[in-house]
Amino acid sequence: MLLNPEAQTVRRHDPDRYFTALFAPEPARKTLFTLYAFNHELARAREVTREPGLALIRLQWWREVVEGAARPHDLATSVHAAVKDGRLHAADLLAMIDGREREAEPEIGLIETWRDWLLQGPGSLAVAAGRVLGAPPAEWPRLRSIGAGYGAAGVLRNEAFLAAGARCLYPTEMLTAFGVTREEAMAEPGGARLAGVKQALAMIGRALLGVPRSCGKGWMAAALPAVLARRDLARAPRTPPRHVLDRLAVTVAAIRRIA
Repeated sequence: MLLNPEAQTVRRHDPDRYFTALFAPEPARKTLFTLYAFNHELARAREVTREPGLALIRLQWWREVVEGAARPHDLATSVHAAVKDGRLHAADLLAMIDGREREAEPEIGLIETWRDWLLQGPGSLAVAAGRVLGAPPAEWPRLRSIGAGYGAAGVLRNEAFLAAGARCLYPTEMLTAFGVTREEAMAEPGGARLAGVKQALAMIGRALLGVPRSCGKGWMAAALPAVLARRDLARAPRTPPRHVLDRLAVTVAAIRRIA
């Protein structure tokens, strides 16, 4: 299968969403890859610099693209076109940017703030994917919660990567409850002292995901990340690498149309 540059970006940097997108109907899949590539670019805004101010400048650049500014950039051109013709909704993309801006802050203090951040950032991404695939409005709140639950699992999975960039996305309130400082969390990601923190946050993630339910065939792909998130959160505090059984679980869920 010949992939366009956006699909190649997603396959390389976001393999979970790349795999789930393969279950989307062909006509909408290209837009889904544009959306997921856009999400990757927002993530890179903070990953490529330790200076929050520089990250905010990069995010503002993308905000202007969503709001209609033309930029000599292939992905920006695709995003601009998708917003203009209604395949992507500016409100969803701007909410994703808002979520990434919150990541640029020194810390996420309260547990409730952490939960709200997940609903805003990863949650808006899942809603946008659902819109692309024609999910009915009644399902958008569910997709937002699925996106937030997947985001919670991602925070746990990526703790070592974040720590390498001097970042910690665990809420300070939760760290304090278990007697761990942010500095200690970044110095020893995956350490035994973080086990309780990760288990408690995994519980919040599982609550966001809810129980598996039936999904419409057309928008099934937008909900499939829930399958991977449930598996990740069930393993907490361990974060083992992806396995063929993870993909098998996604495939079975897609066939059964339950996620």
